Amino acid sequence: MIFTVAIDGPAAAGKGTISRAVAARFGFAHLDTGLLYRAVGAKGGDPVAAARGLTEADLARDDLRTLAAGQAASKVAAVPAVRAALVEFQRRFARRNGGAVLDGRDIGTVICPDAAVKLYVTASPETRAHRRWLELGGDAAQVLAEVLERDARDMGRADAPLRPAEDAVVLDTTDMTIDAAVARAVAVIDARLAARGQG
Repeated sequence: MIFTVAIDGPAAAGKGTISRAVAARFGFAHLDTGLLYRAVGAKGGDPVAAARGLTEADLARDDLRTLAAGQAASKVAAVPAVRAALVEFQRRFARRNGGAVLDGRDIGTVICPDAAVKLYVTASPETRAHRRWLELGGDAAQVLAEVLERDARDMGRADAPLRPAEDAVVLDTTDMTIDAAVARAVAVIDARLAARGQG
């Protein structure tokens, strides 16, 4: 069974947590596509060469979740040749048998426009900055400034800007618990599986 779930949204909206929970619930493979860009940024040097040579082992680095890696990821993700090099990697993953969940910023709009389910997970910038601050610490005002800066870069880039797909279900987690957000995502996927006779 090929069944692709595309989950997009800005930083710290909860898409990674929801994606992992959904993948575990349905037994689907999971790919955090942001890790691809984080790995490219962390490798340094020519980002296009790094993207073309990326392997699954590169995604296992233990320094990919830092704020610095996130900022580097956002910068290399704005390079069209880097994005092009990583598209095929993501599409192959999405078409694997047994189902796949991909989370990122352009999965439903560019990588997998034919995904069976598209979710756009969002929350207010203040809420997302607070979550990031709880996770990483530091100066709260600086974290908010970095979240806003990253949003502007991700939403304003010419190539595959961050935005919900036209047929995406928008999940605003600003005032939701993780459990409630996961339950909503599961309900959407259950309904689509049932409609396909796979539920």
